[in-house]
Amino acid sequence: MLTAPDPQRLAGLVRQLLVELGEDPDREGLLKTPERVAKALTFLTQGYRQTPQEVLNGAVFESTANNMVIVRDIEVYSLCEHHMLPFYGRCHVGYIADGKVVGLSKIARIVDCFARRLQIQERLTEEIAHAIQEITHAEGVGVVMNCAHLCMMMRGVEKQNAMTVTSSVLGSFRKDPGVRAEFMSLVR
Repeated sequence: MLTAPDPQRLAGLVRQLLVELGEDPDREGLLKTPERVAKALTFLTQGYRQTPQEVLNGAVFESTANNMVIVRDIEVYSLCEHHMLPFYGRCHVGYIADGKVVGLSKIARIVDCFARRLQIQERLTEEIAHAIQEITHAEGVGVVMNCAHLCMMMRGVEKQNAMTVTSSVLGSFRKDPGVRAEFMSLVR
């Protein structure tokens, strides 16, 4: 786990970037921009300084439940590691409990823990699934993510309506087509 970046050093780097881009960091509209960007980047990358166990804060509970638990439409915001531009969308997480359940809000916190790092959507989906599996020892886990990527929308191919869909299925969600189909139908 990393320590928080030095805000003054980070602001200095942003100031230098503004100069390289041909801007005047001393003009009125940009005077506090380096500090604001440093603060924003520190927040947007706070996942480097968190672990799933920390964000869980002990909210794993014994349960006799052996059914599918799904949290749908979790808002996700991340930064593409290739261009450092945002991607955003919805994440759907499901698991089949096997003696343990997680506080529902903690599932969203686990999503944020991994999303608030420089990411690619494919890895983000996998990391969330594996963390839920490790924490709950679930019979199966499924994660589906639908995101729009500003690196595809604002630059390059400039396709504003393209959505990227990724999924990661573990355990019974991978082995049993019926379980996987039930999950996929419930998150549509």
